[in-house]
Amino acid sequence: MNLDAALGRTWRDDAPEAFLRSLCELDDRMAGHPGEARAAALVADAFETAGVRDVTRTSFPLTVWTRGETTLRVTDPVDRAFEALALPYSPGATVEGRLVDVGHGTHGEIAAADLDGAVALARTDSPADGRFVHRMESFGHAIDAGAEAFLFRNHVDGQLPPTGSLRFDEPARAPGVGVSKESGTWLADYADRGARVALDVDATIAEGHSEYVHGVLGPADADREVVVVAHFDAHDVAEGALDNGCGIAVAVALARTLGRLDAANDLDVRVRVAGVGAEEVGLRGGYALADALDLEDVQAVVNVDGAGRHRDMTAMSHGSDDLDALLNAVGDRVDHPIETETDPHPWSDHWPFLRAGVPAVQLYSDSGDRGRGWGHTAADTFDKTDSRIVREHAMLATLLVLELADADVARIDDAALRDAMIEQGFDSGMQAAGIWPTEWTR
Repeated sequence: MNLDAALGRTWRDDAPEAFLRSLCELDDRMAGHPGEARAAALVADAFETAGVRDVTRTSFPLTVWTRGETTLRVTDPVDRAFEALALPYSPGATVEGRLVDVGHGTHGEIAAADLDGAVALARTDSPADGRFVHRMESFGHAIDAGAEAFLFRNHVDGQLPPTGSLRFDEPARAPGVGVSKESGTWLADYADRGARVALDVDATIAEGHSEYVHGVLGPADADREVVVVAHFDAHDVAEGALDNGCGIAVAVALARTLGRLDAANDLDVRVRVAGVGAEEVGLRGGYALADALDLEDVQAVVNVDGAGRHRDMTAMSHGSDDLDALLNAVGDRVDHPIETETDPHPWSDHWPFLRAGVPAVQLYSDSGDRGRGWGHTAADTFDKTDSRIVREHAMLATLLVLELADADVARIDDAALRDAMIEQGFDSGMQAAGIWPTEWTR
């Protein structure tokens, strides 16, 4: 079977949509919870059905966080309760204090505020004229500045308190909760009036495990391979359809396309496809997979985190000029726009590979809006997916992987990566989040 025929079959293939539907029907794919293990089984079955060889499921240790009840009240100048959602790795705690609005939660905004003994209130979106600010940065800076607790206010309409980890695979130093845009608007107003709030969080932390699933396509004796990875875990507040159900569905569709070529002996490069757990709580599945592989044999990694959600694809080349040129060439050849971004970031499963010098692409998709949209909220549901986009992005990813397998792509220089992170201003935020590599001097 030639490539065009395999891609044509992909366009008419309804199996990836059926897989995504089954994934979204699971209860609670939170890392370390039973639903995540059932998701790993679905991924393994999908890979085997696609023709992937030597599919294995491997567990790794994880600090498992489980959400309890949360209450939040403004106690002055009024007495009023607001819905709130504990953020993963928030400890159980009771806090009372002044409410201080720190805007987008940038380092500068937090440094300018008086947070000693206070409760910090930060937005989920980032400044329009600046880089993306991760919640872990804002939380870390706020606690370093003396805050006793952290409130994360959504910028998306719909009474949707957001979630998202405060730390990676370890308890946070103070409690943090998400509140909706509508609640956040009231809270910002009360903060301007000198409000005080009372917060009570119940949560448990225990030792457990997560999993990664992987197997190979193409010749077993090939010297090099391309790794395609996507995470299948999700936060427990919703179905995780967009983040990252669509991404792992793209990876399944890609595996099915390459599996057709492999079955016809028309795949002359080796591709490893992988689904990983525990991305949302610290990239733990990505780290476990990277640790298990001989990365000297890995030509490049393609991280499918965010692809398949919206029509236009965005591809992040993470500091590799070679990858940037290749991405643009693929988009031009098939007359499908691929917006490229060159700056590296540390917030997804490509990071452990990138740190080891492996060139990395993250496939994302552009909604036209800044921020996560429905992601990390109860609105991240199956009805918002579009199987046509999943198929299109799988076809683009397939072309990219095949190009990557034969391309001459330079390894990533660790010093250059460090300098790029510092140039973007990530260093202080990553230090506040506890993820700045200890061997990187500033």
